[in-house]
Amino acid sequence: MSTTRILILGTLLDGPRNGYQVRRHLETWGADSWASVKFGSIYHGLGKMADEGLLEVVETGKGGATVYAMTEDGRFEFHRLLLTFWHELMPIVDPFQVALTFMNHLDKETLVSALQSRSALLELTIAGADRSYGTKQRFGAPRHIDETLRLNTAMLRAQLDWCRQALAKVESDELP
Repeated sequence: MSTTRILILGTLLDGPRNGYQVRRHLETWGADSWASVKFGSIYHGLGKMADEGLLEVVETGKGGATVYAMTEDGRFEFHRLLLTFWHELMPIVDPFQVALTFMNHLDKETLVSALQSRSALLELTIAGADRSYGTKQRFGAPRHIDETLRLNTAMLRAQLDWCRQALAKVESDELP
């Protein structure tokens, strides 16, 4: 199921918007960092959902700035996706986990270096996230948007903890 789809629909709950406004709204929330939304897919998604009857074109502006509004079918689809995402556990596809599958194809020195590098990157990312709590509200994001950041940071902390443990195992020849 598409996170981009529910994000687009969700931004239109408060009223009609064009693609640029949808994008700016999602940027304010920081959706590019926690939802893997590709901003270029917003325009495609708007057009596709209009073709499906989930959105309607309410205005065609200058330079193709088409304004979309949600239809009743669109509201139904938003709520269907929302409840699905709350009540179903879906796999998180992380290329790093794919790389773990083949850790035995790296020599010890390369694997140690990779784990150290990943740990450093995770530490920097976590520190940046910790500094950004509360900042999005200054740009109009609701307070609960910080919870997406907290959840993402918790997952990064878990991965950092795993990396540190794995590094110790690699250094003591327990892995791979």
